[in-house]
Amino acid sequence: MTTPPNSRPSYSTPLAGHPQQTQIMTDRAVFTEAYAVIPKGVMRDIVTSFLPHWHGTRAWVLARPLTGFAETFAQLIVEIAPGGGSDQPEPEVGAQGVLFVVGGAVTVHLDGVAHVLDLGGYAYLPPGCGWTITNHGDAPATLHWVRKRYDAVAGIDRPEAFFTSDAAVAPTPMPGTEGRWATTRFVEPTDLRHDMHVNIVTFEPGACIPFAETHVMEHGLFVLEGKAVYRLNRDWVEVEAGDFMWLRAFCPQACYAGGPGRFRYLLYKDVNRHMALDL
Repeated sequence: MTTPPNSRPSYSTPLAGHPQQTQIMTDRAVFTEAYAVIPKGVMRDIVTSFLPHWHGTRAWVLARPLTGFAETFAQLIVEIAPGGGSDQPEPEVGAQGVLFVVGGAVTVHLDGVAHVLDLGGYAYLPPGCGWTITNHGDAPATLHWVRKRYDAVAGIDRPEAFFTSDAAVAPTPMPGTEGRWATTRFVEPTDLRHDMHVNIVTFEPGACIPFAETHVMEHGLFVLEGKAVYRLNRDWVEVEAGDFMWLRAFCPQACYAGGPGRFRYLLYKDVNRHMALDL
């Protein structure tokens, strides 16, 4: 899916490299029982991981299932060198995934069809679908890969794969905001085949979440563009493009978009399932 040239967005990617020895160590990184903030400044070469059956590829792991941390999902920023990729990208049969391209372009092969995802390209990949991925370009490609074990429900079909882009989906304004707060929804919220949503939330300068949202959904938020002051539990923290936030279920959240440009983030949340009682 090719993004129209007149609406090509800009997305933050990891800084990589290493800071100078003269840089002070003070930073905004924080890890609590209710939330975590991983600022862009810590996403350097020293914290990358390499993945089995991927070649020419490295990854920054933003979230992973871990007691006291993310419980429902894993999120990675994957950087694929020219010619790199994987013929066996997903190691778990029951895992579904979303890809969102923030730099360069990749080709995803599924059921004999090649799907080119360039800047802003989005793919939903259901469990067991046997996809592969390659960077056929001459520059590195960078993408988010969100993974969740699919929670199947008797009598409800599993969702199908689809390919789209940020530019191809019109944002839905939040009621009463005159479009200053809007969500790009890649999946219809009432489609019960899906047990996770990976959306893009956009705030115009000065817009806000005007109350402390408190709900059962676990969140992963990667800031694609702009800056804001975000309320996380009892704290107000400054965040900017390239930062990642994890929010535990029921963690209060709100924000003010700081400007001068719009504030956008990629948002993961678990949805549409009964609460398990066998913990």
